[in-house]
Amino acid sequence: MTIAPNSGTGSGPITPDGSPVEFYATQRSRGEPEIIAAVTPAGGTILELGCGTGRMTHPLVELGFEVVAVDESAEMLAHVRGATTVRARIGELRLERRFDTVVLASQLVQTADAEGRRALLEACARHVAPDGHVLLQWMPPERLDAWEVGQGRTEDGVTVELAALEQPEPGRFTATMRYEVDGRVWTQSSASWRLSDEDLARALEEAGLRMLRFLTEDRTWVAAGALTT
Repeated sequence: MTIAPNSGTGSGPITPDGSPVEFYATQRSRGEPEIIAAVTPAGGTILELGCGTGRMTHPLVELGFEVVAVDESAEMLAHVRGATTVRARIGELRLERRFDTVVLASQLVQTADAEGRRALLEACARHVAPDGHVLLQWMPPERLDAWEVGQGRTEDGVTVELAALEQPEPGRFTATMRYEVDGRVWTQSSASWRLSDEDLARALEEAGLRMLRFLTEDRTWVAAGALTT
């Protein structure tokens, strides 16, 4: 059976990319705000692209940052508190201001749509301050290559599991994740593109950005900055 990307199942609203809102509303941050805070000036400005229900937004606000939270889903944004919210598609966003830190998490950079990837990164580039940082969460190739059905975790009553995986063409992976919380079950299917370090650096450069460094030992967080000429 072929996996249909950008689809989801389960109770409550499902966003255009297949995200089950009720599941994400149960989730809490897992150390990401601290990673973001480490490269953002105290009290600085943060643009969070694809904020969802505020899993990272709320801790960042509590840490004293001014956060502008962007998502295309009104149902997701309804859960966000303490930040300025903007309903928009990321690639079309034009706020006419720049931020100390721009965050693009949830492996959004690995969309299987190359034009969509460039639009996401260009949105980051036009909103980051000249001396600011763009923070990307991605899946390094060695981690993506190690994917296997059944992988996952159970923690604090939440189970996240890779339920199905296909590779319809070289570089492209389609996957279905299964989520369970207190007996409630959701699924989310998406397509991802395998990016090497060189692919990521090239994509950043094409969008007017440059790779600076990895922020975590597992290489899942990357810092980039404005491309200087």
